[in-house]
Amino acid sequence: MNRFNGVYVAIVTPFHANQDIDEQGLREHVDWLIQEGVDGIVPTGSVGEYASLSPAERASVVETVVDVANGRVPVVVGSAAPSTRQAAEWVAHAKKAGAAGVMALPPINYRPNEEEIIAHYERLSEVGLPIIAYNNPHDYPTDLTPELLRKLSAIENVVGVKEFSGDIRRIHDIRRLTDLEIMIGVDDLAMEGGLLGATGWIAGLANALPRESKSVFKLAQEGKLTEALAQYSKLLPLFHWDSSPRLVQAIKYVMGLAGRPVGDTRPPRLALTAEEKRQIREAYEYAKAPLASAGRE
Repeated sequence: MNRFNGVYVAIVTPFHANQDIDEQGLREHVDWLIQEGVDGIVPTGSVGEYASLSPAERASVVETVVDVANGRVPVVVGSAAPSTRQAAEWVAHAKKAGAAGVMALPPINYRPNEEEIIAHYERLSEVGLPIIAYNNPHDYPTDLTPELLRKLSAIENVVGVKEFSGDIRRIHDIRRLTDLEIMIGVDDLAMEGGLLGATGWIAGLANALPRESKSVFKLAQEGKLTEALAQYSKLLPLFHWDSSPRLVQAIKYVMGLAGRPVGDTRPPRLALTAEEKRQIREAYEYAKAPLASAGRE
């Protein structure tokens, strides 16, 4: 039985103007997403700027999100850390806080060999919480190939993969070689992933467009290609920003455009340029235009 079906939002961390965490804003954002119908919440991932948070801040974010969710949807916590020991401690914290699972990167500080990758996930598995292995070979030194995922799937608590390679062909191989739940990790392959059998999607721009995101993924999973494509084609120019190194700034900017401001990003992530804002604003307006009037660009 799949544990993590549907659209899970990799949430931003709201900040005040002085860059302190806006706890009330975080609570309101999580509650709003759940009311909008998302299937799960993923705090302290890359979109949540986990690397810029102090340990106390990070723990507080996790505990706050679990408290607000209150069992209404599963919470899957990002557990990335510089060492296996630290990552395992974050998995243990997530379990104690009441999370349903964790999203776990392989070792992030250097290029580990296969034995080290497997040992890393075995140690995290010992904590006893379901693990979604996170494959992001663009930002980190390891590529969790389908063959490597086959080996990881033998670890007791490794139950899924967030697939962020950008190669949609891998869905076929992962399904053939493993029994892992497959969650698309990049917004601009969400429809394709749903059509090819992905069980879920860990989404970024869904922070601002939860209903639209859930609708297009559900249509894709149901094989309703014509309807899915009509909606997806409108969202795609905006969704491309999820594959950009500037994705967190873009997501936070779109949230402001949507009337749900959450503050700026913390350095080293600097503000968008005027040209980037123009491009994002045009993509957002295109995404929100009535379906009948959204023509070919």
